[in-house]
Amino acid sequence: MTEVSGLTGGRINSFNIFILLFVGLGSMSYGYTASIIGTTLGQPSFIAYFELDTLPNATDLISSTNGVFQTGGVIGTLTLPWISDKWGRKWGIFVSAVLAIISGAVLAGSTNIAEFIVFRFVAGASAFMILAAIPIWMNEVVPIHLRGGLVDIHAVMLLLGYTVQGWVGFGFFFWSTGGENTWRPPLALQCVWPLMLICGLYWIPESPRWLVMNDRIEEAKRVLDRLHADPSDPDNSYSRRELYQIQKQIAIDRTLPSSWYQLFKKPSYRKRAFYAMGTTFIVQCSGVLVINNYGPTLYATLGFSPVKQLLYPAAWLTFALGINIGAIFIVDLFPRNKYIAFGVLGCMACLIVEAALVANFVPSDNRPALLAAVAMFFIFQVFYGFCLDGTQFSYLGEMFPTHLRAKGLSLGVAMISLTNIVWLQAAPTAFLNISWRFYLVFIIPGTLGGLLIWFTFPDTKGLPLEEIAVLFGDADEVAVYQRELDVHGNGIIDHHAEAKSAVAQIEDTEHGERQV
Repeated sequence: MTEVSGLTGGRINSFNIFILLFVGLGSMSYGYTASIIGTTLGQPSFIAYFELDTLPNATDLISSTNGVFQTGGVIGTLTLPWISDKWGRKWGIFVSAVLAIISGAVLAGSTNIAEFIVFRFVAGASAFMILAAIPIWMNEVVPIHLRGGLVDIHAVMLLLGYTVQGWVGFGFFFWSTGGENTWRPPLALQCVWPLMLICGLYWIPESPRWLVMNDRIEEAKRVLDRLHADPSDPDNSYSRRELYQIQKQIAIDRTLPSSWYQLFKKPSYRKRAFYAMGTTFIVQCSGVLVINNYGPTLYATLGFSPVKQLLYPAAWLTFALGINIGAIFIVDLFPRNKYIAFGVLGCMACLIVEAALVANFVPSDNRPALLAAVAMFFIFQVFYGFCLDGTQFSYLGEMFPTHLRAKGLSLGVAMISLTNIVWLQAAPTAFLNISWRFYLVFIIPGTLGGLLIWFTFPDTKGLPLEEIAVLFGDADEVAVYQRELDVHGNGIIDHHAEAKSAVAQIEDTEHGERQV
């Protein structure tokens, strides 16, 4: 019999990796869609076509291309749980991908700035919906002991999307024969990744937890056996334990409230909701999207040529991709809360140095100082890529029970876009008027937030999703612990149920004696 505790069990096979990478095409879609605006705004042909170099409200229009994207993200993400809970985790991915294709096609064909801004809203909805839909599914299909690393594939693939767009934007900058339309093909490529995803999504297994939640037990059993069965264990004891625990837990979950209202009314649920929103807000205090989306603008401020304004962001994203791949192998070695807090505080240290360099050497011809300012963005990515980019999504998925996971994770992702509505909208004006002081908007709350996560947030690493409720004071809602299950032949001995039954008998006896 294979021993299984809350920290071990389950096998990784090539099928696991394949489906995670394939579904990661959705993550790639987010990365490309969310970041293509950075290189688009750096394309002289785009600026000239929409007259953003002459219109008196050009700065406001540029800000709007980012602001409406994030607004669409908030609205789109908060609609996702209805789809993912009612129709399935795969349907949440599918709808998001369809919206990404539609928005990408219209953006590439836009003929006026109003049309472009409207479909940036749709693109934002699709991008943030898929940003939440992918880790909801991933958290529910990966084995326990490698959950952080495998969900980090989500971050690797979205960084691949970021990286591809960076080099695509850089390459199209040199397309001298394209005239006023050189900005269109990079936007059209936004359609490729979600289209590829839709073509193969039918063959990707549904979340076994959603299947059990909808009484499709045999399907859930087949999925778990395919994903987590150990060839050296002919009894499939791990996947059988897992299925048993999921069934018992969902039987309890069905008796518990699951509305948006109850998510904030019940104290333990409310605590999880605030932890989720707090996590993503604090991670966004790193300012990573401002650095990415306004990369060319930042490098222009530092005095670099138009070519380097596109080259440096592309190199920055390529470096980030390598960092995120490395994170897969170390994220499950450390407590979740400490790991995230360390990353946040590291990012804050980099922004402090960046602000000091900009304050003292911009504008100037001090090349070493300007190159040091560029280097700080790369050092920043070490902390962000290793500790934050993917870890936040496994952490969000771990906080919530199955019947609330879609709502909880979507709430955390919506906070990402809600936070960036303000910052991305304000960034062009802020960098123009207050320069380095704008970094303080991230440094102050980010530092406080990093300390808050370190000292007060729970560590969810290595626990089955069905057992994490105990960290939030809901031990009575945990149906069974894997360490209390034994597999013998065709049966499972549930020591947890036996212990509860024994306690209940004692209580009944004591109650009867008091009645006598």
